Amino acid sequence: MKIETERLTLMPCDSGLIEIMEKQGYDKSPHSLNQINELSKDPTLYGWGSWLVMRKSDGLIVGDAGFKGAPNSNKEVEIGYGFLESCWHLGYATEAVESLVTWAFNLSVVERIIAETEVENIGSIRVLQKIGMNQLEKKGDMLYWELRKVDK
Repeated sequence: MKIETERLTLMPCDSGLIEIMEKQGYDKSPHSLNQINELSKDPTLYGWGSWLVMRKSDGLIVGDAGFKGAPNSNKEVEIGYGFLESCWHLGYATEAVESLVTWAFNLSVVERIIAETEVENIGSIRVLQKIGMNQLEKKGDMLYWELRKVDK
């Protein structure tokens, strides 16, 4: 399974991608490794964790984005993302996150996507705004967001 955008290819993190990550020196984050471990126990989680984001022009892993688990009983998932600093301000995060939102909303099991970001993380805030998320509230130094399928 993969998602293709104009400039990017997104692939769900699994054990088959470890070699690509190692070749490129991409930091295998604890959440990616945890996801691979969880997938071995429950294959139905495939797609509901981190997706590696690769630039089509050269195959470089520019970041990862994805969900923090399968949809809950309210048909809700949380989305998150992180990109190499050298790839900030190029629109990759917006392009990748938008494609994941579309993928999730095309499934009957998702009606709402939520996110959180720190108040100071202007880049992340802009990504969420660009994809149409609505800010729900601010608690301390965190902002909480949502996007409903009916609003998309």
